Amino acid sequence: MARTVWGSTVGKKTVMAVSGLIMLLYLVVHMIGNLKIFFGAGEFNHYAHWLRTVGEPFMHYEWTLWLVRAVLVVAVVAHAVSAYQLSRRDIRARPSKYVHTRARASYATRTMRWGGIILGLFIVWHILDLTTGTVHSGGFQPGHPYQNVVDTFSTWYGNVIYIVAMLALGLHIRHGFWSAAQTLGVGSRTRDRALKTAANVLALLLTAGFIAVPVGVMTGVVS
Repeated sequence: MARTVWGSTVGKKTVMAVSGLIMLLYLVVHMIGNLKIFFGAGEFNHYAHWLRTVGEPFMHYEWTLWLVRAVLVVAVVAHAVSAYQLSRRDIRARPSKYVHTRARASYATRTMRWGGIILGLFIVWHILDLTTGTVHSGGFQPGHPYQNVVDTFSTWYGNVIYIVAMLALGLHIRHGFWSAAQTLGVGSRTRDRALKTAANVLALLLTAGFIAVPVGVMTGVVS
């Protein structure tokens, strides 16, 4: 049954929708946590430490964090694979261009594929920068996330990479949220307007919330 579901177009779209909503939930929580940086180094570093102790003593140190990471990895891989396979299936179904020009799609729709690639590359860079410290500038300090964030956004390229990725994220969410609702059967003629409004608001809030951190460092509010 699982193979039959996965092999169908509807099944792949459902996997994309569910995995996308899982990642969206994580992004909302992650953004709220990031905004704690405006309350100072002590508050932000304490929050980062708390993430590693969630569930203690029932869960061992960092077990909950690694569980969340595992779920996110599965969601990202499932989302990317299903998106790629749906794209290839669409190309095979229509190898030549339409004779008549199709109605112009929204900018977010037309950039979903490139946005996904940008976000995939950003995730790799983000992990190497602020989790492992492999490409971090200014000397990575384990256990001092506040200073590490300030170091990253004290460089022009750190700001450019992050802001471009967050703009791509906003466009991705704007189209993806509404698309997921249609796939899961939530959308309808009477709900479409509300769903599109919710998608726009959610995309705007997440984009602004994430970009607020590098802007805060650049303007000296966070230092």
